[in-house]
Amino acid sequence: MSVNSFGRLLRFTTWGESHGPALGAVVDGCPPGLEIDEGKLQPFLDARRPGQSKFTTQRQEPDQVRILSGVFEGKTTGTPISLMIENVDQRSKDYSEVAKAYRPGHADYAYDAKYGFRDYRGGGRSSARETAARVAAGGVARLVIPEVSILAYVTEIGGDAIDRASFDASEIANNPFFCPDAQAAARWATQMEAVRKSGSSVGAVVECIATGLPAGWGAPLYGKLDADLAAAMMGINAVKGVEIGDGFAAARLSGEQNADPMYPGATGPRFDANHAGGIAGGISTGQPVVVRVAFKPTSSILTPQPTITRDGDATELFTKGRHDPCVGIRGAPVVEAMMALVLADHKLLHRGQCG
Repeated sequence: MSVNSFGRLLRFTTWGESHGPALGAVVDGCPPGLEIDEGKLQPFLDARRPGQSKFTTQRQEPDQVRILSGVFEGKTTGTPISLMIENVDQRSKDYSEVAKAYRPGHADYAYDAKYGFRDYRGGGRSSARETAARVAAGGVARLVIPEVSILAYVTEIGGDAIDRASFDASEIANNPFFCPDAQAAARWATQMEAVRKSGSSVGAVVECIATGLPAGWGAPLYGKLDADLAAAMMGINAVKGVEIGDGFAAARLSGEQNADPMYPGATGPRFDANHAGGIAGGISTGQPVVVRVAFKPTSSILTPQPTITRDGDATELFTKGRHDPCVGIRGAPVVEAMMALVLADHKLLHRGQCG
């Protein structure tokens, strides 16, 4: 049974573990003739790379991606594209206690219950380190959808949200939080310093907007664009909630408030609102696709937590090692990658059915 692959026509499979020699992805179904090299993929990995500020894990990984197959003379060949990222800064000794007991909030117990065996070094396949492979695959997917622009940013950390009136996309690259509100970023720096020093963690919300999609991508019922986006986002480590458009807030609106009125436009309908998040009936409307993703607080904290050993005995455990005090901060590039992978897949599906 394979549960390491995602997608239909553009399908990717990730491989590797947090403390293995390398990890990577195989992207299958990419159209031939697209210009590609490592330099086109590396900026996305650099955005996600750990150790770039004191507010993320201090594990030092260059995350240099190598293309091993599927490319000839700088262009995709239409065959599987294999991508590899070496692990160079593992510290497996930090997990000696984890070998004996389960970390609360992590997948330790669930993995052991399923497989009867687990790689306790950083969580193995359950580690957020795996998302580097998704980001590399997402860079390939972006080549398939050059007409689409994708932007993700953090809108909330530890319950403190940005001021939408102060939204400035140019600020996102100016702070370590992928934050579009300079004042919120300053507040978060103070908050995260206290969280980091205490050895605790907080959650975050990442919002992602894709613009440039034509109307028509997706399908009714079992091929819904929003359903695939929700599945893709929920598959990211530490994600516990996904909203499309207004999401849960739509349940508190009336039909009149929730409608997206349409009027004649120069090249198609003009919408006065986008409560649906650019998707109606599982199919894109041509409006921006809006997704919000909730990341839980990192489960690796320094406060001892009650747990049990593999033998079922009571004990306490705190997590040693290098961890993100807010895993959602580096979640923005991963959310962008999953958005790109889903949209590229649906573009090819649409072309396959409708020409």
